[in-house]
Amino acid sequence: MRSRVRWRAASLVCASACVVALVACRPTFHGVVLEPPGPAPPLALADSTGATFDLAAQRGKVVLVFFGYTHCPDVCPTTLADWRKAKALLGADARDVRWIFVGVDAERDTPLATHRYAARIDPAFTGLGGTPAAVQATLAQWKIGVFRDAGGSDAAYTVSHPSAVYVIDREGRHRLLQRSGLPPAEVAEDIRNLL
Repeated sequence: MRSRVRWRAASLVCASACVVALVACRPTFHGVVLEPPGPAPPLALADSTGATFDLAAQRGKVVLVFFGYTHCPDVCPTTLADWRKAKALLGADARDVRWIFVGVDAERDTPLATHRYAARIDPAFTGLGGTPAAVQATLAQWKIGVFRDAGGSDAAYTVSHPSAVYVIDREGRHRLLQRSGLPPAEVAEDIRNLL
């Protein structure tokens, strides 16, 4: 009887140690972890050449997606500048990452303008755009609200848009949301944990 009790106690200690070891091996993320991760929504908009970029074709890479606009005075340029720093920290691992800037202001942000805006910060960044209908359809699929702010002239207006970065893993699952202003070292660490 005592040997059974000892065996059970030893088994429980061993099982507990295994659980602790598994939890300790799980990476810690700085972004918000989505549990369970679901498939990323479709994203198929035009790049600067007019070709369609298809998120579903990016399997095997970690993809960061940010929705913004080229006339943004603050969050968009700051986020892309932080991406550039994170990319530098990744070194050779950056070849397995796609950095996607989606223009939400279809009236001003043509695919070419959006791509030039992103590539000006880093040539590895891809800017996407489309017709107002295509952009609206994409925003609906991602469940993102965007609206033109009141005030300003027809040429000078701001657009309210989400400031989070959507992080898609190598299997095409939406794994993380990274807040705007996350330090580049933490952005890079999250990416490394998914590579």
